[in-house]
Amino acid sequence: MKRFGLSAILAATLAISAAPAAAQQQLSIATGGTGGVYYPLGGGFAELINRHIDGYSAVAEVTGASVENMALVHSGDSDMAIALGDTVSQAYRGEGQFQNRRAPGLRALASLYPNAVQIVLPGNSTIRSLADLKGKRVSVGAPGSGTEVNARVLFESNGVTYADLAAAQRLNFNETADALRDGDIDAGVWSVGPPTSSIMNLAASRSIKLLSLSPEEVAKARAAEPIFAEFTLPKGIYDGVAEDVRTVGIPNVLVVNADMSDDLAYRLTKLLYERVDDLIAIHSAARDTTVDFTLGSSPIPLHPGALRYYQEIGASVPAQLRP
Repeated sequence: MKRFGLSAILAATLAISAAPAAAQQQLSIATGGTGGVYYPLGGGFAELINRHIDGYSAVAEVTGASVENMALVHSGDSDMAIALGDTVSQAYRGEGQFQNRRAPGLRALASLYPNAVQIVLPGNSTIRSLADLKGKRVSVGAPGSGTEVNARVLFESNGVTYADLAAAQRLNFNETADALRDGDIDAGVWSVGPPTSSIMNLAASRSIKLLSLSPEEVAKARAAEPIFAEFTLPKGIYDGVAEDVRTVGIPNVLVVNADMSDDLAYRLTKLLYERVDDLIAIHSAARDTTVDFTLGSSPIPLHPGALRYYQEIGASVPAQLRP
């Protein structure tokens, strides 16, 4: 047997320690503003990738949310994005705001949780219906956000256009909360997983209430956008909300480009479900991150790598979700 001297062993050890670490590929996750759910969940998932997927690191990016996020994934400027299901569907099919900008390469890894459209009013507001918003100052969501897409569909399907409003202001969640607190607007629209920090903080500083939609308003909204589903916000979800609130909900989808490798898409999907408890610890919205929710709500086909995971665990994948 060949024996090595101490000097040779030390030299080999130093060579190993001096070798550069293997370069990691960084993944970007397009999320939304810091006052919503996308950013903390995206940041949590990025941390899981950093800990558990060798060869990759990840970072969550603050963005204008759903509409911008679809453009970022389509162009390759972001590797993953969270976006509202109706926005995802419109981008994939080239409809709505995406006419002449179709993104057929979008693919889903999972549906994470449902958003609820939440129309917040001052506690002393006399607004009782969507029609009562006419002539009022309303924040309809940040430019490039799914909130703005949802607000437009909800309003217009019920006979309220932006021209009917005294002002349609495009503010992000934190800006909307500030404007309501300061009396600069009469109503603000959030499309976000409840409860959300920006509304919680607002409710802690001034009296608020939520506008409850009538069954007829919900029906008209669902006729215009089939991805909408009736959703109930329970009483007590925010300070001052004394009764259940009827509204509409929309799935939030984790989207990638079809160009992502099958192996990486598989590993990301597997990680998401196997470590979902870590995400629940960050935000309770992740309690809805389940296989059943994904397969029952995804508006676009799955990535082949994600499909491999669902098939591996024995899930029944609907035909329309197969790439």
